Amino acid sequence: MITSKENSEHYIWGNNCDSWILLNSENLSVKQEMMPPKTKEELHFHKNAQQFFFILKGKATFHRDDNVFEVSENSGFHILPNQIHLIENNTERDLEFLVISNPSTNNDRFAIEK
Repeated sequence: MITSKENSEHYIWGNNCDSWILLNSENLSVKQEMMPPKTKEELHFHKNAQQFFFILKGKATFHRDDNVFEVSENSGFHILPNQIHLIENNTERDLEFLVISNPSTNNDRFAIEK
């Protein structure tokens, strides 16, 4: 089966951010996501899952273990299990990216209290 945003399950998260579930199995999750300008997710970590973010459009800012990284289009960023992180869009244009998780992050997301 050919998978696209048009035929995938969709949900809204955070401050009006979009996620399309392109693949969700026990060992692998692939999502295409869009973050509007000036949005970010909450600081968190995954006990089991590693994640790879690949930026399709825009520029992402990642916070990982007290460090900040700017990631541009056609570049990727790797998060290991137990690394505290978040992604944000500090720009004036939409940010679009793929997030690939192994294993799936279902029931494996732990918020960091501020």
